[in-house]
Amino acid sequence: MSENDPVQDDTTTDERGSEKPDMDDHPDEAAQRSTTDESTDETESETETESGSDEAGETEDGPSEELIERVENSDPAEVAVEIESLREQIDEHEQTIEELESSLKRKQADFKNYKKRMKKRREQERKRATEDLVTRLVDVRDNLKRGLDQDGDIREGIESTLNQFDHVLEGENVEEITPEPGEEVDPQRHEVLMRVDSEQPADAIDDVHRPGYKMAGKIIREAQVTVSDGKSDEE
Repeated sequence: MSENDPVQDDTTTDERGSEKPDMDDHPDEAAQRSTTDESTDETESETETESGSDEAGETEDGPSEELIERVENSDPAEVAVEIESLREQIDEHEQTIEELESSLKRKQADFKNYKKRMKKRREQERKRATEDLVTRLVDVRDNLKRGLDQDGDIREGIESTLNQFDHVLEGENVEEITPEPGEEVDPQRHEVLMRVDSEQPADAIDDVHRPGYKMAGKIIREAQVTVSDGKSDEE
């Protein structure tokens, strides 16, 4: 063999083929190719979902192609009948809405008139109650005046008039507050005028200066009382 003869490569075709890079020798490239395939599958899945949604009915841009095709392939007479039926339903619903609105307005007006009537009735009842009370009080005044016009002892007449007046108060659910000596002071029912030297225990009621009154359970005037200072007990 001369020096100018080409050098033969002993590597065979199969051996050259075996020298090609194996996919297993490059895991990064395989992972990248797998990620690309998954992305493609997700895109195709989203496209199919959107397409299915469009085929189901109307889209945001208008009626779907399926609906348009169904209308085009339908008998115009049937479409006209269906449209007319839908219009009738709309008319019925609108009429129902108008009736409900009208009924609501009537109810509101009735309730407003009811409130006015009740307010007027309460005012009338209050006036009648006041008139009734005044009527009974003037009867008491008349008896007091007659008692003063009499000569001699008028005690019996005054006692009779006082009983009549108490009866009037009783009819108005008015009760007298007259605590007994020795009772504890109740700030809600009693007004302490002063502390006095008394045989009662300290801070206990000694005497009632002016009775109090309550009406239907509500205190309308506290009873004025004197309270023991407790000095007698210390002695």
